[in-house]
Amino acid sequence: MIMMSVRDNLQKQINESIKQLDFLVKQTKLPIIQDKSGNPLWIDVRELDLRYQMPIKKVQKFFNGLKEGKILTTRCQKCGTIYFPPQDDCPQCKLSGLEWIELPREGKLITYTKIYVKPPSFSHYQDYVVGIAKLDNGINITAWVVGNLEKLNVGADVKLEVEEREPEGYITYYLKIE
Repeated sequence: MIMMSVRDNLQKQINESIKQLDFLVKQTKLPIIQDKSGNPLWIDVRELDLRYQMPIKKVQKFFNGLKEGKILTTRCQKCGTIYFPPQDDCPQCKLSGLEWIELPREGKLITYTKIYVKPPSFSHYQDYVVGIAKLDNGINITAWVVGNLEKLNVGADVKLEVEEREPEGYITYYLKIE
């Protein structure tokens, strides 16, 4: 029920934005607006409503792991390469059926950016931070950064955590600064 309300509100916002854009194009003959910083932003006038499906049978253990609070990925038994996101085939060794391992939880933030201009499907969120952390096993992982953002800086200790993201209500992972 909450999800429907979020979608309805999001669709209303999108419809209002499209009306404003249509008006702007009629006035200026160009679909260009200014973002929050005053920078010009091209907004395409073509609408794209997209929901996609993708087969996950070969990586379903990743999603099962999330349900258990674990973040799983795959490693090639031959060359030792770790793949994240997980994949079932090693392109270097041409080996299929890679072994599943659990990712370590600790790492260091190597870069981040704050998202002010969001895609419409994320417009219901406050501005947020996305970062890349190098985990203790050397794997880089990209995720939203949450927690004590006053400590946000390159080199900050982060902990990989699994949580439910609202309002969508699905399980995902974050880089948390404590």
